[in-house]
Amino acid sequence: MDTIVETEAYLGQEDLASHARFGKTKRNAPMYAAGGIWYVYLCYGMHCMLNVVTEAEGHPAAVLIRSLKTHSGPGRLTKAFAITQTFNGLPCAPQTHLWLLPATEKLPFVTTPRIGINYAGSIWANKPYRFIAKGF
Repeated sequence: MDTIVETEAYLGQEDLASHARFGKTKRNAPMYAAGGIWYVYLCYGMHCMLNVVTEAEGHPAAVLIRSLKTHSGPGRLTKAFAITQTFNGLPCAPQTHLWLLPATEKLPFVTTPRIGINYAGSIWANKPYRFIAKGF
């Protein structure tokens, strides 16, 4: 068991940093499902990125899990836990062997702009949608 200490939010088609910005595709289809499933995609052809879908069906929003207490960086954490695209579209539930538990402690956090999304334009690149637990 580990604690999530860094995330980034992606909020639908209007969010120009989101994979949903161009509408529904085969790649981003899990984002359009009801919240509570995994959206796992390959970045740069080599790093799996783990996201949990968060909104109602039809509203594509997800949260990228960027770091855990023990693993810094989204590619490193998926590699450490053998998370691959086979989890894409699966429920965030014990029967899939990948799930979330309620927090056992409330960590104070700070917000910053998301990382590596300058392509989205200054408005979206500067939104404070990255959440980092203080001290990590």
